[in-house]
Amino acid sequence: MKSILGIGNALTDILAVLPDDSFLKRFHLPKGSMQWVDKETCNKIFDSLKEYGLQYVAGGSAANTISCAAIFGMPSCFIGKIGNDEVGALFQSDQEQYGVTTMLLNGKDISLMPEHKRAKKIGRLFQDPMRGSAPGMTVEEKLALAAGRGGWLSHVSKADKKAFRERVAMLDMGLENRMNQPVGLLSGGQRQALTLMMATFDPPELLLLDEHTAALDPATAEKVLSLTETIVAENKLTCMMITHNMQSALDVGNRTIMMNEGRIIMDTSGEERKSLTVADLLMKF
Repeated sequence: MKSILGIGNALTDILAVLPDDSFLKRFHLPKGSMQWVDKETCNKIFDSLKEYGLQYVAGGSAANTISCAAIFGMPSCFIGKIGNDEVGALFQSDQEQYGVTTMLLNGKDISLMPEHKRAKKIGRLFQDPMRGSAPGMTVEEKLALAAGRGGWLSHVSKADKKAFRERVAMLDMGLENRMNQPVGLLSGGQRQALTLMMATFDPPELLLLDEHTAALDPATAEKVLSLTETIVAENKLTCMMITHNMQSALDVGNRTIMMNEGRIIMDTSGEERKSLTVADLLMKF
């Protein structure tokens, strides 16, 4: 059976049954209309409505469509941002009751987990090497930050420094001899390799790679990709890599999912995937 993924705004409707039009007149709200109000007015309306009894209903066109699909038995998932509060929890619960998949990581729901805690479980590399590194920090400070030893003004022991040098030497880029140099002086490939090492210093439960070799020259891209495969294999990481390089999409990992215009048009693994060529992928378009 096919599955469906919806992406949209996670809205929650607040409903109240009014005995007459006096409430609308008090706040100058035309009957049967939609009105923009400022935050102060919104809070006053909300507080005044409480005496009538409120009903909360998760909504939004995309969310409603996904809920309907789930009700009819289609595997469904919705992507949208919700708050870490009562309304956010209500929206998630409303979706789940219809069978819409929630955000799970190793079987645990992380939908409402604060971002700073979620970040410890999910590593990420961006396409732009400059986004994953602070140019003013040194290589040693960046590794200290990744290792949980702090960053600027932090105390790093001699044993820590030795361990950092040995670890960064694995990159084979000479960075072990540039530990006290600012990251801003490194090349794009060196920054990306260092960021990859930082993202996996404390192995995450999920590693997301957002076209992490696209901005690099071919030789450096190949080196970073090889390093990626080694780190993922050694740490047994679950990794999702986004790429426009079709050969890499077939060579790296154990499963290939291809999308076109927001739709999954191919999902392959195992022996079927091994026999595919780039020409086979192009035939899907």
